[in-house]
Amino acid sequence: MDKLLEAWYSFSWFYPSTLKSFTWANSLYLYLILLVPVLLILRWLLKYFFNQKLPVALVKSDLKRTHLTLIRLFPDFLLALVLSLILIALARPQKTNEKVEQWTEGIDIIIAIDISQSMQIEDFTPNRLEAAKDVARDFIKGRVQDRIGIVVFSGDAFSLAPLTTDYSLLNAYLDDISFDMIENRGTAIGSAMAVVTNRMRESDSKSKVCILLSDGDNTAGNIDPITAAELASAYGIKTYTIVVGKEGLVPFGKDYFGRPHMVENTVDETTMRKIADISHGQFFRVTDNEALKNVFEKIDKYEKAEIKETRFKDTADFYFVYLRWAIILLLFWMLLKSSFFSNVLQD
Repeated sequence: MDKLLEAWYSFSWFYPSTLKSFTWANSLYLYLILLVPVLLILRWLLKYFFNQKLPVALVKSDLKRTHLTLIRLFPDFLLALVLSLILIALARPQKTNEKVEQWTEGIDIIIAIDISQSMQIEDFTPNRLEAAKDVARDFIKGRVQDRIGIVVFSGDAFSLAPLTTDYSLLNAYLDDISFDMIENRGTAIGSAMAVVTNRMRESDSKSKVCILLSDGDNTAGNIDPITAAELASAYGIKTYTIVVGKEGLVPFGKDYFGRPHMVENTVDETTMRKIADISHGQFFRVTDNEALKNVFEKIDKYEKAEIKETRFKDTADFYFVYLRWAIILLLFWMLLKSSFFSNVLQD
């Protein structure tokens, strides 16, 4: 039961579980409770040595021990309880309900993936395209409240997935990416950048990011990549460019006997570097799966949404519960002064 709803006279206020659940504003007073027995012992010593005594002659046979004599200790026990309750009240037991609200200003991110035929080259495992899809999935998994879209391109470019926070939908789109989605052959980097810009130009996000992944030069499309990059930069789109693939002989398909067919591979990084520079992004060159994964992890760290947090605290004091008990027991202790519990010669 919520302690705010319990009556002050309920004995549950003295349960160990209840006392442990409190936070204490002045916890030092709790340590003073250890001194209460010491004070009572000092009080008893003072009365024993300094109070007036009345000598009474009794026959030894008339002196009998009985447990009823312990009743005379009850007022002292009651006084100790009163002092302890006062110290508990001074320690100010409290309960605090803290509510935390968090929200983020999300980032708009579009991943542009090259699906040209050369992405079938197997210098990545199992090939360049599948490796790119794998790291894209991991990247999406690590985002929170960011809108993410997907653009695919080869000889042409089109938007596969609009900006969305439905990450399961994005993963389904990634699964569907294949080399036969676009009939035109080639690598239209400029067209891909134009599609990205068209998707983001009406976005009001404070941060707009494009991750452009390709393995070759611009060989198709009717838009110059540099012009497209300048247009994207004008709309505040930061572009990270990633060139995948090794130089030299790389495996591309298999021959009649099932052996890897080796082809010569060269990459001109100039265009992709310029695109990154124009948009104030960064250029990366990767030659294996691990390097590609590391690049996406770096981008993930670079582009983090700002998390804002608001905390609300509602603190309730419960010192009055123990103070009321102390007052009642103190009055009861004072009533005992005029009863058989007290020693009139000493009190």
